[in-house]
Amino acid sequence: REALEVPERRAALITPDRELAARVVAQLERWNIAADDTAGIPLPQTAAARVVLLLAEVLAEDAAPVPLIALLTHPNVRGPLEEGDEPGKARAAWLEQARRLDLALRGPRPAPGLAPLAGLAEKHKIADWWAGAESILAPLFALPEDALLADALDLLSAAAEALCGAGLWGNADGRALAQFIEGLRDGARDAGSRLDPRELHAVLHDAMLRVSVRPPWGGHPRIAIYGLLEARMARADLIVCGGLTEGVWPANPAPDPLLPPPVLRALGVPGADFRIGLAAHDLAGALGAPDVVLSWARRDAGAPVMPSRFVLRIKAMLGELVRRHEESEALRLARLIDRADPAPAYPRPRPRPLAAQRLVDISATGLDRLRSDPYQFYASAILELKTLDPLDAAPSHAWKGTAVHAILEKWHKLGGRPGTLLPIATEVLDEMSAHPLMRGLWRPRLFKALEWIDESVAAQAAEGRHVAASEVWGDMSVDGVRILGRADRIDRMDDGSLAIVDYKTGGPPSWQMVKQGYSLQLGVIGLIAEAGGFKDAAGQPVEFEYWSLAKDPKRKDENHFGYVSQPFKTDRRPNALDKEDFLPETRRYLDEAIGRWIRGDDPFTARLNPDVPVYADYDQLMRLDEWQPRLSADDEDEG
Repeated sequence: REALEVPERRAALITPDRELAARVVAQLERWNIAADDTAGIPLPQTAAARVVLLLAEVLAEDAAPVPLIALLTHPNVRGPLEEGDEPGKARAAWLEQARRLDLALRGPRPAPGLAPLAGLAEKHKIADWWAGAESILAPLFALPEDALLADALDLLSAAAEALCGAGLWGNADGRALAQFIEGLRDGARDAGSRLDPRELHAVLHDAMLRVSVRPPWGGHPRIAIYGLLEARMARADLIVCGGLTEGVWPANPAPDPLLPPPVLRALGVPGADFRIGLAAHDLAGALGAPDVVLSWARRDAGAPVMPSRFVLRIKAMLGELVRRHEESEALRLARLIDRADPAPAYPRPRPRPLAAQRLVDISATGLDRLRSDPYQFYASAILELKTLDPLDAAPSHAWKGTAVHAILEKWHKLGGRPGTLLPIATEVLDEMSAHPLMRGLWRPRLFKALEWIDESVAAQAAEGRHVAASEVWGDMSVDGVRILGRADRIDRMDDGSLAIVDYKTGGPPSWQMVKQGYSLQLGVIGLIAEAGGFKDAAGQPVEFEYWSLAKDPKRKDENHFGYVSQPFKTDRRPNALDKEDFLPETRRYLDEAIGRWIRGDDPFTARLNPDVPVYADYDQLMRLDEWQPRLSADDEDEG
């Protein structure tokens, strides 16, 4: 960049390291300088080729979410145009529908193929748009396992043109792609080549790597990037020899896989010493420029590296003069580029929702957020911001909880008969996800826990305790605010009282969290049931249980999963809540939180609990898990 300040001064980078050359090209774009890179860009990295490769990848991975969304949101894709459509508006409409599909596919991967996506599109009201996209992709999925390569290339080209229009072939990368496909297709048709369509992506990518794309108008007239061969025929006022590390310049000699070096020498084939000498000749030719910079790295992506033997020889020849020739100013300037001025301190966030905005429905879990992390509650309840799962994500704890609740809900709705839970679980899991990690690791553990639930419910039924409701919503009103919750299960005891059950795929909340009012869900469900908020399960709750599907910490059996826990006082937990105080304490915490919320008190600084420290700076605001008291050593039953 400094060389361009001098009129007519030319500068060039000479390096055999293509990764280094690509990084230099990217850095020069800071100043809108398009360097003239003689090697060009590999065809797979161009926009046009990416469309074709993504189509092949979607086929290879059975319409997996990541390549499918990458294809449908590719900058060149705008869908088929109808008469009178404008390309710009068609692109915007297409992208809007593709983003809806993106949101629908967040989370674990659905079942393979295009068919399961139709139901997903119908659910999210993009069925018409997906039908058009599916009609473009369906011919590719209809290819037989031993398809002709020429036929597969024809379908790929047709699908790419249907998605992008004829403009796909218009630019330099499109013309190079068209020439590549035409040549490969003609050769494949003459030879009758066949292959599995799932291998098409790897075959095309490897073949495209041999093709480079250069813009027809070149780049900057005074900045060039050369390989060692092109540099022999070029001149510049400033030459930067980059990548002078051992193994790069000179390159590591590649042994011949068939003949040993003595045999090659006897045949007159140049050996490794010839290649090293040729690399030294290339460097010597570059040293004739008026200004030359020899540059090497101290380490590569994996480990420290050694300077090239050529650099070490030059430094040895210079002796004490080497310090006079060391470049330091350019290194200092390069480091200053990435040193941004510190931004001024942003004022502490102080959300002040209006009274009308505060009148929102609050769930039982939302109360926990309101007390422990009011900023998160404000973001979710007022701003309606939701956390997005990544595409093709591993099954998260939340997803596992959703799957377990769906299994148990279906089982209870079908009568909860003993011995029918595992078949229902198999059916539900197959419908929800085909993730191999879940099938291989989590499903066996889940099934053991479900067996325990099946046996426990049957044993309780024999004692007169029956399931009154499962996965039901209920609500009540507190100071004009609607409190709602979903009960995992409510059992009717033989005396007419109720037992509230909360399923947990992991461990239950500790008794400290319950006592301090930061795990109110079980108690809030009990209050709603006491107030008659559940249609089929009204009554007085007397039992409150967490049914955990994790390993029982009290048992030494490694193959046993599932146990019942209650957050009340025992001999080992003398400071926990008494069972009779559970609902009154929950009511107190609930009234306190709702009262502060609707009165307009600032929950972001107010001390809702005297045991919680209040900090003046938002950056120091601690989450619940950072201040929560640690369990005592004798709390063995809490893990």
